[in-house]
Amino acid sequence: MVWLRTVSAIAIAFLLAFEEWVSVPVCKVVPSTTTNHVPFRDNPDDLKVMIVADLLLLGSEAGYVNHFFRDYYMSKFFQKSFETLKPDLLLVLGDVSAKGSELTKSKWVSVLHQFYKILGPFVDLPYHVILGDRDIGKCGDLDVNKVNWIAHKLPGLDSSGCGAFEIGNISFVTLNAVALLCGNSSLRFDVEKAIERESLELRGETEGATKTINDYTNFGGANNNFLWRESNALSGSGSVLLLHLPLDQTRNEHYGGIDAFKRSSSSFIEGLNVMPKSRELIGAGLYNLLHTLPLNASEYILQALKPRIIFSAHRHTFSDHVHADTTREITVPAMSWNARDDPGFVIATFQKTGRAGSISYCSVARESHILIVYLSIIVFFCLLCLKG
Repeated sequence: MVWLRTVSAIAIAFLLAFEEWVSVPVCKVVPSTTTNHVPFRDNPDDLKVMIVADLLLLGSEAGYVNHFFRDYYMSKFFQKSFETLKPDLLLVLGDVSAKGSELTKSKWVSVLHQFYKILGPFVDLPYHVILGDRDIGKCGDLDVNKVNWIAHKLPGLDSSGCGAFEIGNISFVTLNAVALLCGNSSLRFDVEKAIERESLELRGETEGATKTINDYTNFGGANNNFLWRESNALSGSGSVLLLHLPLDQTRNEHYGGIDAFKRSSSSFIEGLNVMPKSRELIGAGLYNLLHTLPLNASEYILQALKPRIIFSAHRHTFSDHVHADTTREITVPAMSWNARDDPGFVIATFQKTGRAGSISYCSVARESHILIVYLSIIVFFCLLCLKG
């Protein structure tokens, strides 16, 4: 059966070549809708950031399919992205775990072990992880002590899940967006304090005058009034803002996607929520992809922090949105086959001076395509064996 051995060798060589080819991400620059599109030129001094979201890992509760197939390819995706794109920083925008809010500490440790194993070469690279609603739970079952414990297991987060850091002369601010939904939670107050600290620092840098505004609307579900200070700093003069939940976008004038098409806010948001039925339930019930921060909380954040750009997640799908004050918000797609068949991520390049930079949407292989290749080879061998 020399011919069968020959065919087997060819098939194995094909699979090895296929795995290498399919693991390389395909990236496309997304032109900004707020500035004239000028070709961006890479500079060695620029900061290149790989931004992923919604890994939805299961840790010790993962089955054989996840351990020996999905995790294997996810690890290859990270490795090839590292080799081909050469990022300087990795950001993970929450939902590392599919159902972390239900896990014991020992099971959470297994999720972290799975996470570090998948990261591969990125473990030696600066990286930052924020908290998502799958990681810490919804307001009804939000455990402050557990949030503190998880936050301390991740680099750069304080006990409330917020953080601030600077790399390559670019500053980043992380907010625990989930806590901002939670009424009179102590975590929410801690997040508001973090916003105020960053706002004070921004006002100190710009020496802008401030005034007090009475906000009479419901912020984060609390039926009480509060005061915020409005900064005269220019829009876009603050840090890069990292969130899990997107800001409210009901007052947006338009959405822009990778195909630069325009739709109404409601219709596009509804489109983001469409996914196969088999992927709607992950861990603890239906995943509400329409969840955003309340309108007044969103305006508070925009006014107080004047972010240079915002990166959010949660919706599993890429979108490029411009707020009324011209702040650009990029929603990063899920990088998990547990969430959708066509995962992806974002590459952001920042220049040390000015707001100029580039955003690229990167896609990785569809699970269905890889399965089709494997099944085709199996069927081919079965047919050969029957004919032999």
